[in-house]
Amino acid sequence: MSEATKLYMEEAKRASYGHKLRQMQELALRDPENFWSDIARNLYWFKTWERVLEWNPPFARWFAGGLINASFNCLDVHVKTGNRNKVAIFWEGEPGDRRVLTYLDLWREVCKFSNVLKDLGVKKGDRVAIYMPMVPELPVAMLACARIGAIHSVVFSGFSSEALAVRIRDSGAKILITADGAYRRGRIVQLKKTADEALAKIPSIQNVVVLRRTGSDVEMKEGRDFWWDDLMRENSLNSQAVPLESEHPLYILYTSGTTGRPKGVVHDTGGYLVWLYVTMKWVFDIKPEDIYWCTADIGWVTGHSYVVYGPLLHGATSVMYEGAPDYPAPDRWWEIIERYSVSIFYTTPTAIRMHMRFGEDWARRHDLSSLRLLGTVGEPINPEAWRWYQKVIGGGRCPIVDTWWQTETGGIMISPAPGIELVPLKPGSATLPLPGVHAEVVDESGKPAKPYEKGYLVILGPWPGMLTTLWGDPESYKSIYWSKFGQNNLNFYFDPPAVYYTGDYAMKDDDGYIWLLGRADEVLKVAGHRIGTTEVESALVMHEAVAEAAVTGKPDPVRGETIVAFVTLKPGFNPSDSLRTELIRWVGKTVGPIASPSELYFVSKLPKTRSGKIMRRLLRAVVSNMPLGDMTTLEDETSIKEAMEAVDLLRKAMGMGELESQL
Repeated sequence: MSEATKLYMEEAKRASYGHKLRQMQELALRDPENFWSDIARNLYWFKTWERVLEWNPPFARWFAGGLINASFNCLDVHVKTGNRNKVAIFWEGEPGDRRVLTYLDLWREVCKFSNVLKDLGVKKGDRVAIYMPMVPELPVAMLACARIGAIHSVVFSGFSSEALAVRIRDSGAKILITADGAYRRGRIVQLKKTADEALAKIPSIQNVVVLRRTGSDVEMKEGRDFWWDDLMRENSLNSQAVPLESEHPLYILYTSGTTGRPKGVVHDTGGYLVWLYVTMKWVFDIKPEDIYWCTADIGWVTGHSYVVYGPLLHGATSVMYEGAPDYPAPDRWWEIIERYSVSIFYTTPTAIRMHMRFGEDWARRHDLSSLRLLGTVGEPINPEAWRWYQKVIGGGRCPIVDTWWQTETGGIMISPAPGIELVPLKPGSATLPLPGVHAEVVDESGKPAKPYEKGYLVILGPWPGMLTTLWGDPESYKSIYWSKFGQNNLNFYFDPPAVYYTGDYAMKDDDGYIWLLGRADEVLKVAGHRIGTTEVESALVMHEAVAEAAVTGKPDPVRGETIVAFVTLKPGFNPSDSLRTELIRWVGKTVGPIASPSELYFVSKLPKTRSGKIMRRLLRAVVSNMPLGDMTTLEDETSIKEAMEAVDLLRKAMGMGELESQL
């Protein structure tokens, strides 16, 4: 055992909290092979692994020699038990239509659709693109692919035809599964039309399966396009799950980078399933009687991991909702929680801040007493939103699991773990790494940062849920994620060592709690000072008047960059010059004068993706009068129009030129 490991364990023993959690962490560090073997045995394996890990940094083969199937573990193991008639999914469409699918119902649909895929010539290793709304047929398609060893590549249904084409082309998918349309804020989104535009540029797609969702008239190309229902009617339930190598790719999920070619993150089957099984248990303390709801779209990794695979591995009952969180009224989510007696609710800080802006009355109209656990994901949550969430939605009684993880990590890495024991919570902190995760905060040289010193968050060594490569680009996998700090003596989890670079800023406090400070690439350089956008945004939302804030930089010939802020206000507060001045001074007082925005604009909404992430890149383009670039992930174009109008008004008042319209 290395000296670094001994020091880590000694620090853990001195801590006055989380004894069970730290004991498990110690066990995972001391004997990782047995630790992960014990967890993996909770799943069904057609053949037990020969080695827990084959580690050739940075490439890992988890549970090498083992044979497993994701569809079998999510469905068959439950259908063979008393859970066959248990509800798997309570589904609600945006217009108000509802469906209930038991595990037996879901198993039947998956078996039939797996035969549809086989009839269309899909074989083990083939890629299948899925471009669908949040309907039960989406997880059916994913699980059917997994059943026969096809690799699914889900593309978020809000993406444009070009974004869809890029992802299909890169993956080399031979089949596309889509729908005639989708409902969003009371209107129909023409998915099939968008898909046809994409397919005009892609020769690899041989067949298209189209689900009837809205009843829209769509063009069907004879010999290529088939209706979902027609194909399903002709197929049987006779479909055996294929035993697959543990390292067999389960899916490719493309990260939605702001520029450049999207990265195709690849997750395997065995390691990924083990990670989801145990994190679902540790973090959500999932119980047979729970009604669980993760609001994420399945087009993102949170939907893959904690809408589809994680809950189904545990035989849990989940809620799926198709539409917008505030349509037709701001209490749509709270109505759903009351209707289904949801006990675990997992959403984003951005969504929480949006509901804060609507006020408490919408939530108080509904009985939310069924809730016992709340969660957040996607970005750091500011303390003000944490407290509102806990008080208004959780009734002051529900713990909050503030989770940190990434598309690349596969599942939750840093979080409270009430399924093990609930450590003291600190609003705004993701608390401690889960067992088996050795997370550190390091400085530029790769040395551990001091308490409260901002540094880079890194993960030392491999973990079962990790991405295994980037599709078709292993060199970028090595250079992007594993080269910044290389193989150094920080790593003592596995030998040989390797350090995974998360791209996030963080700091540790005196208790070892980790505080996420935003993306390292979302840093402004003002007069030589490095200032994170998250720091300024957090300061703004601490003010009683502010509901949400987005901060970006504007090039400046003297200072390098100046800070520009866009804010939305809570009910009861109105935009004014005096409030603008007050907020600018507030930031200077809270963060420091160097962080004071040079410009601050009031808007009614911020530009976001449909998954709720703020698109700061677009705001930077607006204030810098630069091309907006790709807006395929933008939820609402009017948010950018409003930002441009706000900036135009100020420029006119100052006698400057107008922004060039790009919309």
